[in-house]
Amino acid sequence: MFVVKADIMAEGERSANEPVPDPNPCPICLGPVTQDSYLDQCFHKFCYNCILRWTKVVASKHSCRPTSVKCPLCKTESFSIVHGYDGSSFQRHYVGQDLGNSAFFTKLHKYRLQCYYTEAASLADKLKVMRYWKLHKYRQPAHQLYSWLTREIQALTQEEDVDIIVHHIFGVIESFKRNEQSHIQMSPEANQEEFRVLVSQAARPFLTGRTDRFVSEVELFLASELTMDAFDKVYVQHLGWKFPEITKDGEEGEVGSYSTPYLYFFDEDCDENE
Repeated sequence: MFVVKADIMAEGERSANEPVPDPNPCPICLGPVTQDSYLDQCFHKFCYNCILRWTKVVASKHSCRPTSVKCPLCKTESFSIVHGYDGSSFQRHYVGQDLGNSAFFTKLHKYRLQCYYTEAASLADKLKVMRYWKLHKYRQPAHQLYSWLTREIQALTQEEDVDIIVHHIFGVIESFKRNEQSHIQMSPEANQEEFRVLVSQAARPFLTGRTDRFVSEVELFLASELTMDAFDKVYVQHLGWKFPEITKDGEEGEVGSYSTPYLYFFDEDCDENE
């Protein structure tokens, strides 16, 4: 009897020293909720950074433009994230709200983001992409590649700090270039395919649904053998856009049918291939 009572007391002491798990953790990070935030229809609670990051990661896989987002728990459609409630007022982040107004996100970032919503397949012929592979020009230094990759990934992710991603992808490209002995024994088409596979594998964890187009854009930039400024001018002229900051033609106004996509939210009803 005394032994049983001692065991019970010891168990009680151990329990008192252990942290009590949060009965209502954030469904995304599974930790205590910080900066309480709620979807406005179902009022499921999340950490503000968790639910905002979740919508951004999910949005990066698609390009459709809904005005609502489905709750990751109950699938109820909501139109905003309610946060910052202090007892008398609150803040609201609307689905589809422009996230590209940070100081780093320039007009050139917006122009590059718009390129991913525009068909530019014929530009590969204009820039002679296959000639780049047949003449083994990929072994030559690439002008401003690191800077171009930085701007490209900033535009796609709408995040300023992308150094780790850029360093990883740049390293993969440089490693491919140094493997000259293997490339000599392969056809231009095989070298091109190997390059595309390697860059795709490096970028997909970060760019998800936009990866294939990103790989094509990397190939276009490298094959052009141009600086960033020259590449931008060729690109917008080919598409027939009027972009004063790039073409410097002195014209004012919007860029043709140009519009800057938001970092859209989506749900499973959207077509992933759009």
